[in-house]
Parts: sequence; structure tokens; C-alpha cells
Amino acid sequence: MNKGKNKIIMHVDVNSAFLSWQAAYEKQIGVDRDLRELPSIIGGNQEARHGIVLAKSTIAKKAGIKTGESIMEARTKCKDLIIVPPNYNLYIKCSKALISLLREYSPNISIFSIDECFLDYTGMEEHFGTPVDGAYTIKERIHKELGFTVNIGISTNKLLAKQAGELSKPNKVHTLYPEEIKKKLWPLPVEELFMVGSKTKPKLNEIGIYTIGDLANSDYKLISNKFKSHGRLIYQYAWGIDDSNINWQQNIPFKSISNGTTVSFDVEDSETAYIILLSLIETVSRRLRQGEVKCNVVAVSLTSSSFVYKVHQRKLLSPTDSTYEIYQISKKLFDEMWDGLPIRKFNVRASELVSNLMTQLTLFDKKNKLKLEKVDKAVDTIREKYGDYSIMRGVFVHSGLRPMIGGFGAEDYPVMSSIL
Repeated sequence: MNKGKNKIIMHVDVNSAFLSWQAAYEKQIGVDRDLRELPSIIGGNQEARHGIVLAKSTIAKKAGIKTGESIMEARTKCKDLIIVPPNYNLYIKCSKALISLLREYSPNISIFSIDECFLDYTGMEEHFGTPVDGAYTIKERIHKELGFTVNIGISTNKLLAKQAGELSKPNKVHTLYPEEIKKKLWPLPVEELFMVGSKTKPKLNEIGIYTIGDLANSDYKLISNKFKSHGRLIYQYAWGIDDSNINWQQNIPFKSISNGTTVSFDVEDSETAYIILLSLIETVSRRLRQGEVKCNVVAVSLTSSSFVYKVHQRKLLSPTDSTYEIYQISKKLFDEMWDGLPIRKFNVRASELVSNLMTQLTLFDKKNKLKLEKVDKAVDTIREKYGDYSIMRGVFVHSGLRPMIGGFGAEDYPVMSSIL
């Protein structure tokens, strides 16, 4: 199917990623259930009864539960709903294991979210067979060795590869080559075309466009005049045209990493506030190191018990992933903005992220920067092996506070981001 100069691009998408990864992990440690076959969701905090649905099983979906709705709303739709809190460390491990396996089939992998990527299969036929044969081999290896399933779409560009992977799920391989567009893509509802969202769909329906084929065969000038540049883009997509370059991004593309918590009491002294900030930063900084990135901006936000919100941020002289450095900056930001009002909610955000492969130091960097990196690495290794609470800073021992608090930031680990 690879005709001459055409590239062969595969889109690999984990089916119900968070739920599948949790189910695979539970099977590995001997838990006698499969969340994928039960009314279950990943999300929120079951005891506190807050948060949103991040992933759902097929049975939960049939009960009317939707991704993004509140845990409370989901519980009203299914009495026997199993709620599992998110485990971002597990998700990162699973994502990295997936990418490691895929690299055996191509040196060019473009990671666009924690659960999806593009693989350049061009020229790999002589090693692993036809694209379809290669895709089935990859899919089966992932299932057998990693314990979860994926959909793989195959075509000559990113757009068509992704659309191919969406044709039917789960655990499928589909092709959508240019010559297959009229048969496979055009009969689909127009809202299934990438970049046609809930706001665009009714506008297209108003002018008699209900399928992707209707859009492809509509008056280009009409679409261009009515929807401007967006209309011209989706018109091209309806014909399978996508000339965007592939950025072979090797790391999960975080935009920012944050962590927040609502405490169960009013915080009225700076020492307690510092400890809470440190517990949040322990998680933020570890996520930075796991994602192989450093931040250039640190922000701290506070919400008082009377719902007064304040936020301060600081641009750094050089990027960092150091727990100690982020903590020292956060304390200064806290001191700058706290006016003495009782605090109920804290949040720390690291943004303007860059790769940690190369960092330009400045004359103002602390001399112990390398020592701090070694300390963080040692602590991460211990926690990786023995658990999050196997080692903690002395300030937490008699504080009554957990050394790592806060939850999963869904915006930090995007699922199906579909950045093309």
C-alpha cells in the first residue's frame, strides 16, 4: 500500500488509557477483578466525594456516565459504581513502557499526549512486514507484554492515521489511505471529523452538511466565507489533506504541571502554610523530573476561607526541577501576597517548561545546584522502589500533615490531546 514516495504513519492510541492501565496493574499484583468489565471510573476522591470522571468503562458509559462530569453526578447514574482514584505515577510508567516498545519498530516517534503518539513506519516494511502486518504485531505485543489494548490507524499523514484509528474501537487496526477516503471517511457524521466540534456541527447542519462527504463536496467559497480560516481547514481535512510537519517529540508534552489541595481546616500561620506548600511541591517537582522537563516560571495561588483568591508568580533566571529551589521561591511568593486571611486552598504551578537535556546555568545559580539534583534523584529512586511515604522530610514527622498531598491534575496529563 505504500506507493513510492508516500510516508506511512501509524497513530497508536491506548483504549481507555487510565482505566486500562489501572486494570493491567491490578491484574499484575493479583487483584481479582477487571475494571474494564465492571461499572467503574477513574477520578476524584471517593471519600471526599469530589472531583470529576477522567475515564470510564464501557458498562459505565452505557449507564450514561460521561468523561468530565462530577463524581457525585456519576454516582447517581450507577449505584454500584466502582471509583478508583487516579495514579499519575502509574500512567507515566505505562506511557513510557509503551513508547519504549514502539521504538523497536521506528526511531521516529512523536508523542502528543500521555496515551497517544504517531510512529513513522516508512521504510520499515522490509523489517516488520506490511504496515497492516506490522501494526498487528505491535498491537499484540502491547497486549501480551504490557497488558492493555490499543487502536492503530495507518495512513500517509497524521490526520488520516488518526481518523483511521477512530473508525471503531477497541483493540483494532484500521487503514485510511487517500484512495479509501470516499468509502471509509465520507459516510461518517461530520462531527467525527477532526476539528469539527460541538459548536461547528450545528452550523454545518444548518446549511445541509451532515456527513464528512457533504462537507467535502460542498461549495468551497461558501464554507470559506461562512467559517473563514477554520472552514478552509476542515474542508481540506474532509479531503484528507494535511500538510503539517511532524515534530518528533520524544517526551510527554506537558504545558504546565500543577498541584493543589483544599485543606480541612483554616490555615492561619505561615509555618503550617509552608509545610503544605512543600507537600505540594514534592509532587510537582517529581512530575517535572519524571517528564524530563524543567520550569521557567513558578506560581502560587491561595484561596481564603471567605473565597478571596490571590496568585503570584515569578520568572526564574534559569530553569529548574529542584524541590528545594521551587520551595524557596514558593515561600517568597507566599510571603509577598498573604494578608493574614485564613487559607483553605493552596495551589503550586510550574510552567514554561523546557527539556532537561540541556540547561544553561547563570552566574547567579546556587553553587549547590548539582548536589540538590543528586538529592532529588536519590529520593525519587527510593520512593519509586518502596513507595511515596518511604522517605520524608523531617518537618512532616510531627506536623500531622502528609508529606505528599494534592491530587491528579488532569490538565497536566492530557489524554487524546490530538494536537496535529
